[in-house]
Amino acid sequence: MKIAVPAEKNDPRVAASPESVAKFVELGMEVAVLKGAGKNAGITDEAFRGAGAVIASSAKSLLKDADIVLKLNRPLPDEIAAMKKGAMVMAVMNPFDDKKAVEAMAKAGLVAFAMELMPRITRAQSMDVLSSQSNLAGYRAVIDAAGEYASAFPMMMTAAGTIAPARVFVMGAGVAGLQAIATAKRLGAIVSATDVRRAAEEQVASLGGKFIMVESDEEGETAGGYAREMSEDFKKRQAELVAGHIARQDVVITTALIPGRPAPKLITKAMVESMKPGSVIVDLAAERGGNCELAKPGKVTVHKGVKIIAYTNVAGRVAADASQLFARNLYNFIASQFDKDKGGLAIDWEDEIITGTALTKDGEIILPALKDSEGSA
Repeated sequence: MKIAVPAEKNDPRVAASPESVAKFVELGMEVAVLKGAGKNAGITDEAFRGAGAVIASSAKSLLKDADIVLKLNRPLPDEIAAMKKGAMVMAVMNPFDDKKAVEAMAKAGLVAFAMELMPRITRAQSMDVLSSQSNLAGYRAVIDAAGEYASAFPMMMTAAGTIAPARVFVMGAGVAGLQAIATAKRLGAIVSATDVRRAAEEQVASLGGKFIMVESDEEGETAGGYAREMSEDFKKRQAELVAGHIARQDVVITTALIPGRPAPKLITKAMVESMKPGSVIVDLAAERGGNCELAKPGKVTVHKGVKIIAYTNVAGRVAADASQLFARNLYNFIASQFDKDKGGLAIDWEDEIITGTALTKDGEIILPALKDSEGSA
């Protein structure tokens, strides 16, 4: 089987690493990587070649004979056109954002898998691209905050006096939030956090953070382990609690996302204005519109002395490690469906990791939630 790894447009990451290439070659697969695809992640063509890959000079020649195409992001129209019928493509697809793009893959006869829809079950943890990328995003959010914050994070006792530690508030205690908590604690900050899932309290405490949440009988977690959108009453009471807390913070990091939905607005203009000049907000939900009302995706802005960092593709700001982890996720996914006796993939269409991620097959959209929806999101 032939695996193709193209370059990503406007994304420094790459969907393979020398390590994953070597493992695919060990399985008996042929791997081709587009020239320069790993450059922005610090991976040279020589490193890929040394692992057993062929370096392709053009995207068209790379894709035309590929049985499997590995990408970070949904294939572009010209990439879809270059792929042969029956080719499998694996990437973060965001299918609910653009159903027409999924329809184009179906029409082209591609078998598409949305890696971000991987079910949260034990044996799929090593294939979970959301977790691997969110982990790095949470880390990078703290580093970006520290870089923009004009004071130090840890308490410092000097001959000239004592410097108080920074107060960091993390909104959302999922994978990104927990990593942000851990990183901020390592830098010496006083950390607090909130989440709609009561189960997150123990995790926050285990990392040395203080948990902030209103009392409620509402269940804030879906069966799949994601955060659920809460009632208007809960959101109102939580907002009141958070508003008073934010006013006393130096750094606020927001991570709240609901799959397939715009990011919930958690920080209002009034909340921003309640913070001290020099404070910093890092909005990790910028790609979905942002958790902060004043966030401008892709930019760092200042409102009345408060810096609002709203970078998109934050995991891409740690491109080397992000590529390495994403590549492992893809390898583990493919290896789980690999038949060594046949020397190729033997997709089990009853396997829940397949039924959960497969978007298109035999010219049709097969993901139930997408198949039943109308138009584009």
